[in-house]
Order: sequence, then C-alpha cells, then structure tokens
Amino acid sequence: MSTSPMRLDPSRSGDDHNALYLARACELAYLPEARAEPLFRDELGLEATLISVDNTQAYVGSGASELVVTFRGSEAPTSLDGFKDWLLTNANNFLVLPEGRIGTDFAAAGVGARFHRGFMEALAEIWDPLLAAVEAEFKRSARPLWVTGHSLGGSLALLAAWRFQQNFLDVHQVVTFGAPMVGNKEAADAFRREFPGKIYRYIDDPDPVPLLPAISLIANLYNHCLDEVRLGGQASGATLSAMQQLGGKVAQAGLDATAIDEVWGFLLNRIAAHDITNYQKLIGERFGS
Repeated sequence: MSTSPMRLDPSRSGDDHNALYLARACELAYLPEARAEPLFRDELGLEATLISVDNTQAYVGSGASELVVTFRGSEAPTSLDGFKDWLLTNANNFLVLPEGRIGTDFAAAGVGARFHRGFMEALAEIWDPLLAAVEAEFKRSARPLWVTGHSLGGSLALLAAWRFQQNFLDVHQVVTFGAPMVGNKEAADAFRREFPGKIYRYIDDPDPVPLLPAISLIANLYNHCLDEVRLGGQASGATLSAMQQLGGKVAQAGLDATAIDEVWGFLLNRIAAHDITNYQKLIGERFGS
C-alpha cells in the first residue's frame, strides 16, 4: 500500500518536520541515480534530476510547491592515509579570497571575507549546469527554494545559497547536517546579514566534522553561520574540548606521525555520529516520530 509523500511547510522556520524531510533528501543523495530518483518521487514528492561534474553532485528536486537543491556529501575517511589527505585539505592556508566569476558573486560578502578554497572549487565546477537547472525551474513556476546538504554537501549548500541570491533566485531556507565551516568570521557575518533567520545548521555534539577545518589543529580562523541546532540533548562540548587538547599537543610537538595517529583514533571513535541516519534518528526523536 502506497503512502503519501512527506511535505515541506514553508510557513514554519526551523521546523523539525522540515528538517527530517531534508535529511531524508540528503540520505537519498548518496544513492546511485537509478535508485534515488524514484525514492525522491515516492517519498518526497520531488522529480529529482542529478547534476554531476567531476566529484561534485547535487539533485535538483521539483515539487508542486517547492524546489529543493540537495548536495551530495563526502564519505568520512576510513583509513589513516585518507585521514592524512583530509587533514591536509582542511589546513588554514586554504582560506582564500575567491577569484574569477565565483569571486564576483562573493564580493558582496565584504573585503575581509575569506572562504575555504577547496569548497569554492567544488562549487565552481558544478555551478553552470546547476544554475541553469534551477533557473529553468523558476521560469516554469516560482516556488520556495530550499538548499540542503550533509557533511561537505552542507558546506556547498551554504555557498550555493549565496550564489543563488546573487543571481536573483531568492532562497527560502538553508538546512544543513554535520557541515564543516566555510569561511572566516567576516564570511560568517556576511551570511548572517544575507540570510537572517534562514540558515539552520543541525549538529550532534559527538560529531567531529562540524569542527572542521579546525582539524588542522594549528590555528582556527574559521567561524560557523547561525543558527545552530544541537541534537542529542544538552551540549556537553566534549568533542570540542578534546579537540582543543589535541591541538595543544600538536602545537608543542608539531604535526608528526604520533600526533596524526592520536587525532585519527579520536575521530574514529566518534565518526558514527556524523552519519546522516544518526541525524534523522535524533531529529525524529525530538517530536516522537
């Protein structure tokens, strides 16, 4: 027996039912296209089209009363070698002022705003076909635009929302799950001005990924955008505290093999909290679904 698809309610900001809908969209985004598209249709009422360029993917979902852009996230590292690559790509020397076309779109963030270069490059490679697809849907029927993503996909969702706004496509809400930081304090302040009451970042305290790129453990010029929604009960800050202690050790000893092994072990014990299904479970528990 078929069931009615889940629905978004644009009249409710920061609503957990909306978050659960979007978390499911993020989970579907990890599936192969042939499996994901029917589930987007049956469960979420969206005709979803995959936009994929190199290693960056997003689904553009068209519903009767909504448009949903869902960025596929990145898999957490499962080996020490993978972690070393992750550590390198999140170092602070990747905090830059974007150049070229993407730099033009972010100029309005202000002269002091700096953004993670890797995230910017990932968005730049998919931007042209993604923008064309969303513009085509707006021309067909203007509807509230939701932008979402899990993990790296959440960071790309934030940056894409900014570019949509600069291209006269009004973003209704941005909802992310376990997303890393995308820029410095000036960049975060620019997002607060551009999207007042429209950004909701769901995090679980044991999940270490929202502390990235602080995983460089050398310095942290990055800041998060508001509004943060913490799951799993009272925030203990245990993960942040432990990361700061590890950072102190690294500052003294340098980023040697022993320090990398210790940080890797710390993350490995907590990475299950980063899974999108964990976020769905915790959000569902908030309203007893």
